Amino acid sequence: MKRPELLVTPASVENMKDLIEAGADAFVIGEQRYGLRLAGEFTRNDVEEAVKIAHDKGKKVYVAMNAIFHNDIVEELNDYIGFLRDQHVDSIIFGDPAVLMAVRETAPEMRLHWNTETTATNWYTCNYWGRRGAKRAVLARELSMDAIIEIKENADVEIEVQVHGMTCMFQSKRSLIGNYYEYRGEAMKVENRHEAAGMLLYDKERDNKYPIFEDENGTHIMSPNDMCIIDELQEMMEAGIDSFKIDGVLHSPEYIVEVTRLYRKAIDLVSEDPEEYEDVKDSLLEKIEQLQPKTRPLDTGFFFKETVY
Repeated sequence: MKRPELLVTPASVENMKDLIEAGADAFVIGEQRYGLRLAGEFTRNDVEEAVKIAHDKGKKVYVAMNAIFHNDIVEELNDYIGFLRDQHVDSIIFGDPAVLMAVRETAPEMRLHWNTETTATNWYTCNYWGRRGAKRAVLARELSMDAIIEIKENADVEIEVQVHGMTCMFQSKRSLIGNYYEYRGEAMKVENRHEAAGMLLYDKERDNKYPIFEDENGTHIMSPNDMCIIDELQEMMEAGIDSFKIDGVLHSPEYIVEVTRLYRKAIDLVSEDPEEYEDVKDSLLEKIEQLQPKTRPLDTGFFFKETVY
């Protein structure tokens, strides 16, 4: 059985070292000026160090450039892509076609992963971007297990699926939090994701708490629960899904490491001893439940929701 890549979002270079020991195969890093909702901020010096550490251990580094770029930032793309080319990063994650055009000009040999967060919902669209240079499609989180497997069966590109962590429910390029405080006559500095980790929107009707933070890309409202399907990996592995992603945004580095270690064990067991996986998968889920912050219940996301036409 094909063993999928275990892709993780480190909070720092030091955290990445721990994640390598925990069993991660690849990492998504970058800086918020170009990438969306990263678990940590990686400067150019950090990227250089991260690539060296990862490659020394046989791991891969993908740099996120999946923000939506206005004209003032488009002028910077070629320079940043040239830097990533010189550091020999393994792939660039993009959504805005401006990145695709800049890569063609500056680093035509660079591997690309197409990720628009919500629109990778069918194999035809995945293959469309594959014909334009993408080697991988990052599927939307709002897909059922059946839809994911159908896409994999018909896709000409690698398929990446998030298996753990929170989902972005809403993003606005506007500074909604700052504007709200300004309206109230209060001053508020734009918070980074770590300082805003405890900021929540409360929905009294549903009794849900939605994490919210603001950065250079605007305002982000996240799901009230973390998805977790550590006990439901076998079907996707049998279908040949290429990459499982653990998204650690708004979680502590220690949490990301422990969750990675548990998913590493689960993936290895499915690959080597499926019967043993069946025996221990419930206990693996229980261990993650013990790690969960009280404000972050676990669920299975959209994997088992019925599709309504």
